[in-house]
Amino acid sequence: MDFDALLLSRLQFAFVVAFHIMFPAFTIGLAAFLAVCEGLWLATKRDVFKRLYLHWIKIFALAFAMGVVSGVVMSYQFGTNWAVFSDKAGSVIGPLLGYEVLTAFFLEATFLGVMLFGWKRVGRKLHFIATLAVAIGTSISAFWILSANSWMQTPVGFDVDPETGNLFATDWMAVIFNPSFPSRYVHMMLAAFITTAAVVLAAGGYQILRGRNSEPTKWQIRMAAGTLLVLMPFQIWAGHWSGEVAHHHQPAKVAAIEGWWDTADEQGTVLFGFPDEEAERNIAEIEIPGTSKFLFSAEGPLKGLKAFPDTERPPVFIVFWAFRIMVAAGLAMLFMGGWGVVLWLRNKIDKPALFHWLAVPTGVMGFVAVITGWIVAEVGRQPYTVYGVLRTEDSVSPVEVSSVATSLIVFMVVYAIIFTAGVVYMARIATRGFVDDKTDPPQKENRAPGSAFGSVDDPAETPSDTIATDKEG
Repeated sequence: MDFDALLLSRLQFAFVVAFHIMFPAFTIGLAAFLAVCEGLWLATKRDVFKRLYLHWIKIFALAFAMGVVSGVVMSYQFGTNWAVFSDKAGSVIGPLLGYEVLTAFFLEATFLGVMLFGWKRVGRKLHFIATLAVAIGTSISAFWILSANSWMQTPVGFDVDPETGNLFATDWMAVIFNPSFPSRYVHMMLAAFITTAAVVLAAGGYQILRGRNSEPTKWQIRMAAGTLLVLMPFQIWAGHWSGEVAHHHQPAKVAAIEGWWDTADEQGTVLFGFPDEEAERNIAEIEIPGTSKFLFSAEGPLKGLKAFPDTERPPVFIVFWAFRIMVAAGLAMLFMGGWGVVLWLRNKIDKPALFHWLAVPTGVMGFVAVITGWIVAEVGRQPYTVYGVLRTEDSVSPVEVSSVATSLIVFMVVYAIIFTAGVVYMARIATRGFVDDKTDPPQKENRAPGSAFGSVDDPAETPSDTIATDKEG
């Protein structure tokens, strides 16, 4: 394998994206979880939901910061490693990313300050509005990012300047709501909620195994298991919807996902196999024949990879196996959600058992599914950056191999140190549990008189206080 500037640039961007995408996926879901907890506290006046909020908002603040930092690094690569792509497609992609900053990032950053530092300084309703604003802001941010990326998958509403070869938008509504955007947005949002639920379930399972079986622990493990059981079937449906869209617009990607080599009126589902791209076949294949009619609403033959020139095929092995790892991770989370709800109904979910041992590794399954799903989408789009319009090899900057290799090594070292430390610290906060109700120290009442949204008579510590004074992590 020749490590030229193109391959190294792709590896560098993939490395940075793999780190970055974990944090937005987690913070989108965690923001919604925090909004639910605070809403339940306001509605029921039960202290357990307030304690859950104060516990998880510390982790949210750290994850949000790490997501911002890794996202900034990623955006710089458009100018360093992918300058030609930025030049050719910048007039379409640039405004979409700009809208994300204007409509989402400012909203998140502004109200995040109220979430962290306003617990004792503003009224309950205003604080809840701030939490909702941050949750909505994360969803809006995902909207614009997914719109831009989906347009690269299914580009419409644009034209090409005959003199410069640059792409420019002719119909912004078509660009934003391109054919693959609705299904991919739903799929990603559900993935974010499920990823967070898996992390919360893992934290609850670990706390129970360690004997830290407080009331908030009991509630978070129930909420997480219920969320997984309810949302995973919708996620399977959303994944099928996204596959249908890809089948109509990116048939080579679907052929690689399914491991189809020959074109046929009916195709089977390849459960297992090792794609051999040179021999154009699957080794040790295990297939369920004749299932395509239940999966794809298609007229005419279903194309196999042999119907596409070698230069138009994505890397089959990577796409094929990334898809199966994603599905396996999703099914594992569905199983754990169902198991947890059964234990809940049988009043056994609070007793240490095999379920709780398996719940701990389930915490990474959401991230595994998100990263492998992203690999399926992005590697399956190859050999194009803008599908069918701009090839990846024509998008890279004219940079030296040594420069890209050096920056890649630096990224790997810095990320390994800083982000690993951050993730470990968040994991320690998440798993250490809650102070038992009977041992909670008494707190003085703190009010914010004169607030237009009511006073705060909450005895709990503020999120900012807990972040600043936390020494146990």
